[in-house]
Amino acid sequence: RLEPINVGGVVVTNATLHNEEEIARKDIRVGDTVTVQRAGDVIPQVLGFIPQKRPRDAVPYVFPATCPACGSHAVRDVNERTGKADVVRRCTGGLVCPAQAVERLKHFVSRNAFDIEGLGEKQIEAFHQDGLIGTPADIFRLAKREGEARIEIEEREGFGKKKVQNLFAAIEARRTITLPRFLFALGIRHIGETTARDLAKAYGTLEALRYAALAAVEGGPESEAAAEIDAIEGIGETVVDALAGFFGEAHNLAVLDDLVSQIVVEPFEAPATAGSPVAGKTVVFTGTLERLSRAEAKAQAERLGAKVSGSVSKKTDIVVAGPGAGSKLAEAQKHGVKVLSEEEWLALIGSA
Repeated sequence: RLEPINVGGVVVTNATLHNEEEIARKDIRVGDTVTVQRAGDVIPQVLGFIPQKRPRDAVPYVFPATCPACGSHAVRDVNERTGKADVVRRCTGGLVCPAQAVERLKHFVSRNAFDIEGLGEKQIEAFHQDGLIGTPADIFRLAKREGEARIEIEEREGFGKKKVQNLFAAIEARRTITLPRFLFALGIRHIGETTARDLAKAYGTLEALRYAALAAVEGGPESEAAAEIDAIEGIGETVVDALAGFFGEAHNLAVLDDLVSQIVVEPFEAPATAGSPVAGKTVVFTGTLERLSRAEAKAQAERLGAKVSGSVSKKTDIVVAGPGAGSKLAEAQKHGVKVLSEEEWLALIGSA
């Protein structure tokens, strides 16, 4: 926010400082006198401050470490590939943060999540504004509210007795949900539909996933618990951090428990694998596969009930090694894990 200044015939009162790193780089402080230009003759841009005009009591701006709306941790994610922290600081409050509540509720009822017909964006906004819905569990308590609440909903514009009955029926029909849809509906950062399904495959039940995530929270990012989650195919350090951030907040767990008290989350059911020689086995593919693509090999193994991991540990059962296998093959030999060639793997599963 700037004192009004005429720049190239336009009065400028606002200019973006982009992000936390840019503010630190330019050392902009409250009360500074700054030099402003219009980048490309259009966008107001702060070039820097004028040292001799800086107030004596000006101090560097420190971004909050907690969310001002809900008190949850505010963190900067670390990019796995570069090792650098993201420029954006985000609240980990998730389900309980009032600043995020409406958008998260919209996501919760969306098509690929709970898919509750008749509860769209406008209804979510109106119900939240009027205090009828605050958390996801409140959706499933709507029909149990006192009669006055039902009458209030019926009297709303666009509703009526029949439409309210249909809404409550749609909500009731979603009291049972599959684990992948449930995980996606929670809106945990970095956990989209594919990742939610990968986690569901790996853990089978919400209780098992919760136990693993809490173990990673307690043990920290370098713990064996965190490494086990990281080792799941398709899951990386970013997702581990996201899970720890969500399950590490007590109020997220309270909202989660409240929600689970209202619904049933079905365990993930893997395809029937009777007679499969690799059902329940943890398999790692490494090196170059010559008869199958990596994606085909993974899909084939999972159809047979195997769990495909991205890294080798003492819990790995089979490593399928092709030409060019490197550190994963060495890890397999170190832990005494069974190593198969691609031909031996295909013979094992009956596809040679």
